[in-house]
Amino acid sequence: MSDRPQDPPRVTEIDHVAIAVHDLDAAIAWYESALGARVTYRERVEKDEVEEVLLGVAESFIQLLTPTSDSSPVARFLERNGEGIHHVGYRVPDCAAAIESMRAAGAQLIDPTPRVGSRGTTVAFVHPRSAFGTLIELVQE
Repeated sequence: MSDRPQDPPRVTEIDHVAIAVHDLDAAIAWYESALGARVTYRERVEKDEVEEVLLGVAESFIQLLTPTSDSSPVARFLERNGEGIHHVGYRVPDCAAAIESMRAAGAQLIDPTPRVGSRGTTVAFVHPRSAFGTLIELVQE
């Protein structure tokens, strides 16, 4: 067995860029008319207290998020920051291995273990304090 540390799991691509919005339908209409983007998926995620829409862009997505309650993290984000980029989702082949790699790199994990995300994915979030100010979502399809 080698003493060399195992290489970290590689990010395979950007899964999505998430944008927090107040009015989901208005945001959808704007992206459709301004960019020609089309909704490929819509879901209400009760556990995260959000409604989301995915707009397909090549093999990735623009994810529009709106809170479904005043206590959701996205509602607090909107209150503090206004509308805008909320997080970046990176596609990984193995979410659990990516979490361990992040932990070994000193990252502060919001989700210490993988959990079910939207559209049946496996996800985990990394705190922006340990990722140069960017909330990161690890996404395994």
